[in-house]
Parts: sequence; structure tokens; C-alpha cells
Amino acid sequence: MPVTLPPRLRRLLGLRRVRLGLAFALVAVTALGGWLGTDSGPDYPTGTFRMATGAPSGVYALYGTLLQAAVDHGLPGVRLALDPSVGGPDNLARVADGRDDFGIATADAVAHFSGPGKDQLRALGQLYDDYVQLVVPSDSPVKSVKDLQGLRVGTGQPGSGVQLIAHRVLAISHLQAGRDLQELPYGIADAPAALKAHRIDAFFWSGGLPTEGIIALTKQDHVRLVPLGTLSTQMDELAQQVDPGARNTQIYRASTVPRWAYPASEPDESVSTLAVANLLVTRADVPSSLVERMTEVVMSSRDAIGQRVHAAQLVDVRSAIYTQPLPLAEGARRYYVSVKP
Repeated sequence: MPVTLPPRLRRLLGLRRVRLGLAFALVAVTALGGWLGTDSGPDYPTGTFRMATGAPSGVYALYGTLLQAAVDHGLPGVRLALDPSVGGPDNLARVADGRDDFGIATADAVAHFSGPGKDQLRALGQLYDDYVQLVVPSDSPVKSVKDLQGLRVGTGQPGSGVQLIAHRVLAISHLQAGRDLQELPYGIADAPAALKAHRIDAFFWSGGLPTEGIIALTKQDHVRLVPLGTLSTQMDELAQQVDPGARNTQIYRASTVPRWAYPASEPDESVSTLAVANLLVTRADVPSSLVERMTEVVMSSRDAIGQRVHAAQLVDVRSAIYTQPLPLAEGARRYYVSVKP
């Protein structure tokens, strides 16, 4: 037999059901809204971040410009501002002291760097190799580094990675800049024009292949590269002697500038030389979520960037993790783990 409740009690129970229903509905809507909001927003910090590149006509600057476009496309809300610099050592100082968030530097410059903030430097990955290039007129008597004695030689801007390598190449050839030859502070922005105008007899450059400044020079004048590949072992030994960060790490290796790099040079042939790896550098306090996504953009844009910076075609997740003498940034490590076969 059904129980009949008093009217007042029935009203109270009905009101309670309505309140419970509204409460459940509010919880559901809140949960759904939170889920939608999380999914629709970026999982990394947005805004302007800065990258130190290099001389305007060098490969660092070109790589930075191409990476900037890839970031615009791949990381909505992030603007990558590019800062020109003297080169790798300058880039390391700028990243270490917070003026920039990212930068490119060669492994030898990293091992040699001793400025404030050194311990906070991290790597997103190994990029492409720089090739050491000693450029002379085609009719020059210079056949080896020792032949530079008494000549006017562009050795890069003061404090640049080019100057670091040039001084080492000269040292193992028993030459000292300023004593055995006239050292002039020409970088890739002005060295080609100085050589063409006969203001210098030779110049050093270290950069990716091909370098636009040298391409232009080969089309305007008769020039060639001096072989340097036989110096690789001595260069590596010197680096390990003077830089603690280079110990137990191969910094320099023998390589070849292929003939396709500068087809207008004379003679048109491959030339043995030295190669050193480039690292994309950041700081330990740059948000790891941004670093992870930046690493993803670097790897995914390899083919597009490689159309202009041919050496960048060799960027690969299997080799990118070898960033000695710098440890991998945590965000970069997470990315490489996520794509590990």
C-alpha cells in the first residue's frame, strides 16, 4: 500500500532534487569547460624570445632567418627575434647573461667559453657542421698554412669563433698572428671584398656550406681554398690541452668541402679541411615546455631549411643528442625520448 506524504514534506524533497540536479550540472559544465580550455590553448609560454645569430652574410644569420619562419608557422603565439652578433663566443655570452634565449655556437667555442653563466648553458641539439675555409686568389703562392708567413691575413672579428679557429690553425703551423703575419680583423661581411680589392692576401672563415659571401666572391673573382684536412689530429689535441671542456671529446675532425659548394672556384674540385659541430644553445631557466617545442620545430623544419643551408639536411634526431661538451636541456631530452624509435 503506497505511503502518502504530507504536502509540505513533498515540496521540500522536490526542491532538494532540483538543487542536486543543478549542482551536478554545474560540475559537469565546469569540467567540460576546463577540458576545452586546456586543449585549445598552447602548452608552452608565448611572447617574444630572442636568438643570437651571427654576421649578416654568414650561415648563422641565414639559419636564424629560416628558423624564425619555421617558429612563426609551428609555434603560434611565439615570436623569435633575431640578434646579429660577432659569432659563436658572442652568442654564448649573450645566452649566458640573459640577453638572448637561444643561440648557435660551435663545439670548440663552447669548450673554450669561461664567462659568467657557463654552468647554466644547455643544448637543444647538434645541428650541422662548420667547415674551416682558408680563401686565397687562384694565382696565390699559398699552398699550405705555413705559406701565410709575411702576408696580410683576415682572421675574423676579435672574439669570434673564426678568430679562435684561425689562431689555432696558425699555432699548430708554428705561426703567430701579429708576429709572423699581419693580422686584420676581417669577417665574412667584409673579407671577400677586401680580398678582391687586394687589401688582404688571404682570409679565414668557418661556417656552414655553402656560405653566400664566398659564393658571391667566386662569381666575381678567381679564388680557391687551401687544404687543411691534415691538421685535424693536431687541432683536436690542442683543444684538449687548452680547454678542460674539450677533454674526452672530439672537437675537430677531417672533412671535405665538396665541389658543389663553390662550383665557380678555381680549380673546381673538392678540398680537404676541418669540420666542427654546431650546437643550438639555450639556458637552464628557459621554460622546458618551450625548449621541447623549439626542438620539435628544429627537427621538423630540417628539409625546408636544408634547401638554403645545405648542411642542415644532415640534422637528424639520432645524431642531434650528441651535444658534448654541453648537457642536453631537459625539454630537448623529453622531445628526443618521445620520438625515439
